[in-house]
Amino acid sequence: MPRNQQSFVCQSCGSVYGRWQGRCDDCGSWNTIEPEQDALAAPSSGKKTKARGLPIEGLTGHAAPPPRFGTGASEFDRALGGGLVPGSALLVGGDPGVGKSTLLLQTAAAAAKDGKRTLYISGEEALDQIRLRASRLGLEDAPLQLAVGTALKDILQTVKANKPDFLIIDSIQTLWSDDIPSAPGTVGQVRACASELTRYAKNAGCTVVLVGHVTKEGQIAGPRVVEHLVDVVLYFEAENGRSFRLIRAVKNRYGPANEIGVFEMQGSGLKEVLNPSALFLGEGDEDTPGTAVFAGTEGSRPLLCEFQALVIPSQLAQPRRTVVGWDSGRLAQLLAVLSARSGVEFGRDDVFLSVAGGLRITDPAADLAAALALISAKEGTPVPARTTAFGEIGLSGKIRPAAQGAMRLTESAKLGFVRTAGPAGLESDTIPYVPLSSLQEAATWLTGS
Repeated sequence: MPRNQQSFVCQSCGSVYGRWQGRCDDCGSWNTIEPEQDALAAPSSGKKTKARGLPIEGLTGHAAPPPRFGTGASEFDRALGGGLVPGSALLVGGDPGVGKSTLLLQTAAAAAKDGKRTLYISGEEALDQIRLRASRLGLEDAPLQLAVGTALKDILQTVKANKPDFLIIDSIQTLWSDDIPSAPGTVGQVRACASELTRYAKNAGCTVVLVGHVTKEGQIAGPRVVEHLVDVVLYFEAENGRSFRLIRAVKNRYGPANEIGVFEMQGSGLKEVLNPSALFLGEGDEDTPGTAVFAGTEGSRPLLCEFQALVIPSQLAQPRRTVVGWDSGRLAQLLAVLSARSGVEFGRDDVFLSVAGGLRITDPAADLAAALALISAKEGTPVPARTTAFGEIGLSGKIRPAAQGAMRLTESAKLGFVRTAGPAGLESDTIPYVPLSSLQEAATWLTGS
């Protein structure tokens, strides 16, 4: 009789080992490796099934776009690529208290009012807590069905009996299956429960949303295989002390990834921000050196934000380099290129760089706006009023073209800016354009020398 094999799984990243060890080689975590029974090594019945050939088809054919239904919030629909798809599985992650349950309760209530059979199952809160939140949000009249439970077999029995169109599980880390001999929240339990719920979504044509906790690094807790199982992975983000929230699609089988929706947390719930550029722009003090407006994009949406820089002589042996909302390595590289290619030295200065509004920028085209803010702060020369900038800066000091240049120019003109500085070779019919081919040329244009 074949014996069951035992594997050791890191509860932080899901890495599997043949024996126990104190530290995970992949994520570096200590004391997170625990034994788990290998479900794949269960005894075989000895019966073999005959192999079948798979049907093969070509690329030609007509596939209609998947049907969708709205979430009740256009910003959420934008992040999803147009709305929710029946039969899809979604994973929503975010820090505790960011508003995941609030967003999904509002979405569930909107779907229920639209005629969808909607079931909200919580493994973390009691029914009275959910009703209290719904009352605070003004949703107590929504025809929404609620349930509380953590046993996977009970949940599957409930949903099969009620046949909902829209199912929300809050959260996947609280569920457990009695087929897996481990505690709720472990890698094996999360993987097994997510797999069963995803299979149910496909077979029943039900839209299933799974809420996931995140680790201290900001990644959804549990094995990465869960993100591969589902169709859409969304992150709900917020900066400390800020009222705005970003929902970002990092994976989407039914639409573009990296789309974002912007919300503002208010006492009555999450409200859509239809013009996020106005939210992320600063106070508009155009006579102050050290500010530059970046004409950026997030997914397919234009998004303007402001870089603010402060450069002062350092009293320390090793000057400080502090950055908020941008990559610190990118700042170090930009300062080196500025010193080498434009003649503006920062070696003995403390440098502080921040993105107004708490937004985090990953667009490489932000280099030029950050460079103009730094040069402006160092030389004491304000960037020309009502000017936006974009462009990626290479190690040679050349300003490289950026994607979606026309969209950046159109958004700048729409918000009342009078000029845009960017890579050479781009033409504009919507706003006066300042082509810049190198960092030296940008510094000369800004300082006039």
